[in-house]
Amino acid sequence: MTIPELEPLLAASRATDAFRADISAYAARQPAERIATSFMNPRVKVLRTIAQLLHAEPTLAVERVRLQAASGCADYAGTIAVTDDAGVVSTFDFAWNCEWKARQLGYVDGFGFPDQIRAAHEFGWQCFERWEHVSTEPAQQVA
Repeated sequence: MTIPELEPLLAASRATDAFRADISAYAARQPAERIATSFMNPRVKVLRTIAQLLHAEPTLAVERVRLQAASGCADYAGTIAVTDDAGVVSTFDFAWNCEWKARQLGYVDGFGFPDQIRAAHEFGWQCFERWEHVSTEPAQQVA
């Protein structure tokens, strides 16, 4: 996943300038304090999840994200907690699954198995089997 692929999604979103800068840094393997992930999350799958977030939730003024997810060969599933510019945290449950997408489209490889590689190449971030809003927590009041 490259930044040019994210540009139309960013243009249509309300993501903050700081978050946009961190997406560029993260994609370039530079420090990005506004993107936190659990251990061993493939960068491409994190960026695909951010692309889905920008696509599915364009009205969120995204300031930072925290992903708790596990990656398999054909899938990446977990939760993403999104903090907006007012400190409100919205959490989404997700599952990116290129094998599911291949089955949905009837793609099969030479051995008769779902052609997950083809689905991942052709659809990239658009292989989300599930994207569900879990909760929204108001900003914490500082006394």
